[in-house]
Amino acid sequence: TITLNRPEKKNPLTFESYAELRDLFRDLAYANDVRAIVLTGAGDNFCSGGDVFEIIEPLTKMAMPDLLAFTRMTGDVVKAMRRCPQPIIAAVDGICAGAGAIMAMASDLRLATPEAKTAFLFTRVGLAGADMGACGILPRIIGQGRAAELLFTGRAMSAEEGHRWGFFNAVHARADLLKEAGNLARSLADGPYFAHGMTKTMLNQEWAMGLDEIIESEAQAQAICMATQDFRRAFEAFAAKRRPEFQGD
Repeated sequence: TITLNRPEKKNPLTFESYAELRDLFRDLAYANDVRAIVLTGAGDNFCSGGDVFEIIEPLTKMAMPDLLAFTRMTGDVVKAMRRCPQPIIAAVDGICAGAGAIMAMASDLRLATPEAKTAFLFTRVGLAGADMGACGILPRIIGQGRAAELLFTGRAMSAEEGHRWGFFNAVHARADLLKEAGNLARSLADGPYFAHGMTKTMLNQEWAMGLDEIIESEAQAQAICMATQDFRRAFEAFAAKRRPEFQGD
């Protein structure tokens, strides 16, 4: 479980926490003992985005080369989240805005409370909605027209709306959010987690493929999974009418 922990300010990000998250998700590619991730925020909020005085104000005084280095670094957070093999579950409560909304978007699954308010509010501060992959990823989750509305207007999307549009996979009471996220993470961790990593890889790679390449890539991916001991164990458990125990080998 990764918790954004500045509850007094609704868990905003700083230059340092951006870099820390980037490095953490990059390193998770080598963490064989980690099988699923819950990403959440402390104090009944997820993340309010970049800290106004620790990020926004300094950015207004930077030259273009430094600005570009910053925006590339923030984009690297999303790249690292998408490339780590573990499924990431965003447990979203309260404010989920700016870079917080991006991190929820970049997660593989998203759970929310009824109090969640998600806003891609870049346009509210004079910036494009094209931030950290939003124009490429968000339309694939909720559709082009709905994504365009959120990115142009910067308005907040309610939990009910996000669930109806497919942004959130489920909505749970605030008191149950972390328990439900933990249960989902545990079910994934107890499943064929090598195969889950392959599924995540294919979901990412196939955005830029034609149908023939998709079919061939999935043929190769599935053949690799069929060579694992998890596949053999699953068959033996089925034949013996018992639950399989996956070990990721």
